[in-house]
Amino acid sequence: MKTIVFLGANKSGSSREAIKAAERMGYLTVLLTNRSKFLLQRTEFPDVHEMMFSEFTKEDLIQCIIELENQGKEIAGILSFIESYVCLACELSDEWGISSFSTEAMRKMENKIETHQVLKGITSAKFEVFHPFDSLSMFLNRHKKGKWIVKPPNSTGSKDIILADNQNKLRQAIQHLSNKRHGQPILVEEYLDGPQYLVEVLIDAGTVHIVAVIKQSFSEFNPFVVTGYSIQTDLEEVFYNRLYENVTSIIQAFNFTKGACHLELRFVRGEWKLIEINPRISGGAMNAMIEKAYGINLVEQTIRLYLGQTPNLSSQWKTNIYTHYVTVSKSGKLLKVTGRNRAARCLGVEQVYVKPRKGMIISPPVSMGKRYAYVIAKGHTSEQAKINAQIAAKELHFHLEEEEYDNNWHAFSP
Repeated sequence: MKTIVFLGANKSGSSREAIKAAERMGYLTVLLTNRSKFLLQRTEFPDVHEMMFSEFTKEDLIQCIIELENQGKEIAGILSFIESYVCLACELSDEWGISSFSTEAMRKMENKIETHQVLKGITSAKFEVFHPFDSLSMFLNRHKKGKWIVKPPNSTGSKDIILADNQNKLRQAIQHLSNKRHGQPILVEEYLDGPQYLVEVLIDAGTVHIVAVIKQSFSEFNPFVVTGYSIQTDLEEVFYNRLYENVTSIIQAFNFTKGACHLELRFVRGEWKLIEINPRISGGAMNAMIEKAYGINLVEQTIRLYLGQTPNLSSQWKTNIYTHYVTVSKSGKLLKVTGRNRAARCLGVEQVYVKPRKGMIISPPVSMGKRYAYVIAKGHTSEQAKINAQIAAKELHFHLEEEEYDNNWHAFSP
């Protein structure tokens, strides 16, 4: 039977919805995972026809795929919707001689330093790289005034990203990351102030298709953790055209001719500036948001593109959608979460998802992985959709051991 092999997946979100889409399309689905607990929770993955454990070395993955072939399975695709494994899946696809995406472009996108080098002078922020053997004092002398973002080149999910608004904080940030990420270069970018947008893109034979534009809002606890996503269904034509031109120039600079990616850009004093680009659809609720807003299942269309088919990106409808993510302000062991049913009954609510289970330790949002629930809501306007999502999110309460965390106030985005 024709089989699609997935390298890694989360229990929910875009990576899991891709597996469900492949099953609907009539393919046998195989999940290779390095998360041993998934094998113990096998019944929670009915859409996965076969699950195999792998250490995720390339050699081990090759052996797993050979084993599947020895079982008589015809490998139609090797895919990943998890950032760490996207390029690895493409490399294996190339070795198996089956359809693949633009592997070299994706590899450059995975490294933020290479991304800046590709886009230097186009739309990226000003940047400099601090190497392990560089003189910190000399580096700081070149950065006496300003505001900077300091991060490792392979950061994902807003991990280890530091805002430094003076020279002393810049020193501390570089020293902290140097100690934490031994031997790695550190990327120092200028801070860009302006509204931030996420753009979901599919590229077919070099043609750039913008599938969705989403305005982002950020946590009051961490300026790099996104807590609000508003799909922009009615952008002004001039605004959209300038965005499309910039996105296309970025894609072309990478020589990216086939695949999916998402870009995060800020609109700074009338110009688009790239924050980062990633060679896959965004995780979490993104696929569900786009499907509810436009009737487009983006992970399914990405699979179709990979298989050499023509993706259908025509909107079936337009609905104002807002997704609000819930974080907590204190750490503790989770006793229970209440209010899910009340939230689901609120006006305009399309979906309520709560991630953590009883007994988990939860904490304030140091990264995107510390977002513990989301509410997707619709409305007659984008503002009404936002209000509906936030009102529903207020119903969710995380009860922690010894002290209860009430989400009534912190559910709101800044």
